[in-house]
Amino acid sequence: MENQLAKSTEERTFQYQDTLPSLPVPPLEESLKKYLDAVLCVCGTSPPNILLHSVFFIVKPFANEEEYRKTEEIVKKFQNGIGEKLHQKLLERAKGKRNWLEEWWLNVAYLDVRIPSQLNVNFAGAAAHSEHYWPPKEGTQLERGSISLWHNLNYWLLLRKEKLPVQKVGNTPLDMNQFRMLFSTCKIPGITRDSVINYFNTESEGPSPSHVAVLCRGRVFVFDVLHEGCLITAPEILRQLTYIHKKCHSEPDGPGVAALTCEERTRWAKAREYLIGLAPDNLAKLEKVQSSILVYSMNDGCPHVTPEDYSQVTAMILTGEPTVLWGDKSYNLISFSNGVFGCHADHAPLDGMVMVNINHYVDEKIFENEGKWKGSEKVRAIPLPEELVFSIDEKIVNYIKEAKAQFLKQASDLEVVCYAFTSFGKKLTKKKRLHPDTFVQLALQLAYYRLHGRPGCCYETAMTRYFYHGRTETMRPCTMEAVRWCQSMQDPSASLQERRQRMLQAFAKHNKLMKECSAGKGFDRHLLGLLLIAKEEKLPVPELFTDPLFSKSGGGGNFVLSTSLVGYTRVQGAVVPMIHNGYGFFYHIRDDRFAVSCTAWKSSAETNAEKLVQTVFLCFHDMMQLMNLALL
Repeated sequence: MENQLAKSTEERTFQYQDTLPSLPVPPLEESLKKYLDAVLCVCGTSPPNILLHSVFFIVKPFANEEEYRKTEEIVKKFQNGIGEKLHQKLLERAKGKRNWLEEWWLNVAYLDVRIPSQLNVNFAGAAAHSEHYWPPKEGTQLERGSISLWHNLNYWLLLRKEKLPVQKVGNTPLDMNQFRMLFSTCKIPGITRDSVINYFNTESEGPSPSHVAVLCRGRVFVFDVLHEGCLITAPEILRQLTYIHKKCHSEPDGPGVAALTCEERTRWAKAREYLIGLAPDNLAKLEKVQSSILVYSMNDGCPHVTPEDYSQVTAMILTGEPTVLWGDKSYNLISFSNGVFGCHADHAPLDGMVMVNINHYVDEKIFENEGKWKGSEKVRAIPLPEELVFSIDEKIVNYIKEAKAQFLKQASDLEVVCYAFTSFGKKLTKKKRLHPDTFVQLALQLAYYRLHGRPGCCYETAMTRYFYHGRTETMRPCTMEAVRWCQSMQDPSASLQERRQRMLQAFAKHNKLMKECSAGKGFDRHLLGLLLIAKEEKLPVPELFTDPLFSKSGGGGNFVLSTSLVGYTRVQGAVVPMIHNGYGFFYHIRDDRFAVSCTAWKSSAETNAEKLVQTVFLCFHDMMQLMNLALL
């Protein structure tokens, strides 16, 4: 899948959508057994009748054995009582929907969330062009930007024409619905719940917006990317970007209406309603941004970046100037003054793999063309960009000021560490018959164990795109097998052979669980479905969900480690932690390296992203040494 680049193909991008299987509901007994296994790992206890080094006494537990037994009773009671009733109602719901989870997940995970989503929910990443033909260089922002934007727009055309290849695992097609949400998509704030509006159409479906929005120094511009029915060229895009750049650098800054999108959701909804009420054309201007293919951000920053250290640029993309980022857009393409690029995306309509795909496509095109424009230099007389000047008053100015203040205060608390481990990568791990993704996950488990003295409840993204409109499932890497292995690594009396054996058992368990999750046999989304059925039926919240061990083991979005594999390309990615005392840990894997992006809150006395990353890198060496020595 990693090498499937957009090219002409007989298959149409969305042709398999109608034949994809429906999302299944797993058996209740299986889900509850997996849940108990997950709770067991962070309790610091061991199941009865299993002989192993005493996890209970060596690991600092989140709970004691008595609490675990209580949870066992709660689960048993749930399974034989209200749980079975809720499960039957969920099965009924699944009969009438091809994806029983889709609407619920969108609402609960994204649209109902009231905290500011730009920093807390969105994801971002730096482009890798700086590793080859576009090293950081002042004065290149506009020319490079025009080329990057042109390649992005070619991808848009491929999607419009349904010529983007269908992603597959082997010969099995994956759901492509999220690709519809990449362009001309925007989240709209609501008082109690947001909504997502999508203006994109394929050519066979009808017209689709053909303009981009450009944000520069608090001002907003738009221009059309089609002229006489054809995509404008990179030199023509350069003319438009140069016009905007000169205008913004020779005139006063704009009010920065875009900063409102970084505010708490209900406050932003109220500010938006007030803004629309100020003048009739403010709504039309908002809709112009909302419907734009993408937002192109001109950032005056000059971030440091090397192939081994993406920390500063990633931090600036995640937490940078809020007046040049429309946090509700599904795609913000960010350019910096030194010709470095990145992207920032609203998470509600799509997951990271869509952004990875387009960024990999653009990076490959830039590499293939040696970072140059190789087409016509002719610039036609196309209309100049139009500035969207909002009618505002002192109240809106204050809204903007308050939005920026709260954003920058939280942003200043974020530690971002993005380093590449270059001693080895996918090539060597696969040679040792170790799955590269599992290799990183187990290294992270060991690193957290060593730093914090206990197992770390962990969320890893598993994709469920084998199914209609499938998105993700939670895979929990903190297994009993992983805990036993971590314990053996810290036990001086454990032999090399024992450590290796326990590590391989942890690998096997992880790989098995990941496969099951992708096949619709995870348990976290199932439990969420049961909880939401109870709420819809206006029933009391079942004790299973109020039990302290439910949240202590990560349930309800309380994972200490929030992780995801970004892929096997040069594309970067990063998110903030799920909880205050947690870590965000994204990574990508290449033949010769593992590149990680780790975040933590500085105000947490417990966490330290720099230490965690360095410890993970040491664990990489320890794991590989274990494989090498064990074979002697």
